[in-house]
Amino acid sequence: MAGILVAVFWAILVSFLAVVLVRLAQTLRATTKLVADVTEQAVPLLADASATVRSAQTQLDKVDAIATDVQEVTSNASALSTTVASAFGGPLVKVAAFGYGVRQAIGRKTDPEPEPARRPARRTVIVGRTVPAARGRKRNGSNSRGSKD
Repeated sequence: MAGILVAVFWAILVSFLAVVLVRLAQTLRATTKLVADVTEQAVPLLADASATVRSAQTQLDKVDAIATDVQEVTSNASALSTTVASAFGGPLVKVAAFGYGVRQAIGRKTDPEPEPARRPARRTVIVGRTVPAARGRKRNGSNSRGSKD
């Protein structure tokens, strides 16, 4: 009787292990199919990503070339500005000084008209502070604020 009991126990154990092995085989087949599908979809995606990276590198090379050209143009413009300033700056200052001298000489030859009497400068009060009126230009050596004799 003990032999039959051990034989039944082994039969149940083998049946249980057979079911587990069948389920494990099904899981492995499903996993293999899933990996094959992922690989099938991943290879084109990786190829597209590689092409995109190559395209981005090409565009970056073009941008780098443009930036280099802009830097060269900027340095050329700076050099041109310096050249123009040195070539025309001195003579223009001399012409302006000559013109100023001529105006001063002409202004001294004509008799100046007497300056009309000035009224005191207006002052505006803003938030408790006194703001002086706009200052006028000096004429004939007189004070712009009016004479205080």
